[in-house]
Amino acid sequence: MYKKVNTDMEQSDILCITNRRLCGTDFLAQVEKIAGAHPKAMILREKDLSEQEYESLGAEVIKICRKYNTSCILHSYPQAAGRLECKNLHLPLSVLEQMTVKERKGFSVLGASCHSLEDALVAQKLGCTYITVGHIFDTDCKAGIPGRGLDFLKEICSKVKIPVYAIGGITPENIKKVKEAGAFGACVMSGLMKTADPVKYLEAFKERENEIQ
Repeated sequence: MYKKVNTDMEQSDILCITNRRLCGTDFLAQVEKIAGAHPKAMILREKDLSEQEYESLGAEVIKICRKYNTSCILHSYPQAAGRLECKNLHLPLSVLEQMTVKERKGFSVLGASCHSLEDALVAQKLGCTYITVGHIFDTDCKAGIPGRGLDFLKEICSKVKIPVYAIGGITPENIKKVKEAGAFGACVMSGLMKTADPVKYLEAFKERENEIQ
């Protein structure tokens, strides 16, 4: 039913979203542990950094990810991704819409953050190879804003032909509901940034996913 994002993303259905401010230890050390646990990919989402700062950090994270054959997806800065020769990029939809067709086609993996069915359809039309959709469940990252829920996720999954990754409050305990709604996988930020054992944490998702089969 779904296309693969790329052949390097075979290990897991979980995309790691980074946030170094949630990391209680050295950020790059945590990145290395996560990369070694082989998530689907790691999206370097450090949006508070300047483009120069982000590019410098991106070079380090790409190096770590390559060491473990884990895909690194850069975020927010297409030009920085180009200079780093990284063909994987995730963008807010508003930034994606400003890119030319040629610029978009320069990336083999292209994702966008979507918050409505309209967003999802636009992202698909613009050539995204996957999208993230949320937030699905209540989460501390969106305190006071109710999650959009599984029906919202299910509708989008039924209307687009590219992989949908749910984001927002996703845990091993609710991954089964997310997959049953039609999502290809899910995004996790806090859990992976804070865990001392990313391998065990991702295995917990797999165990629950296998219950679906």
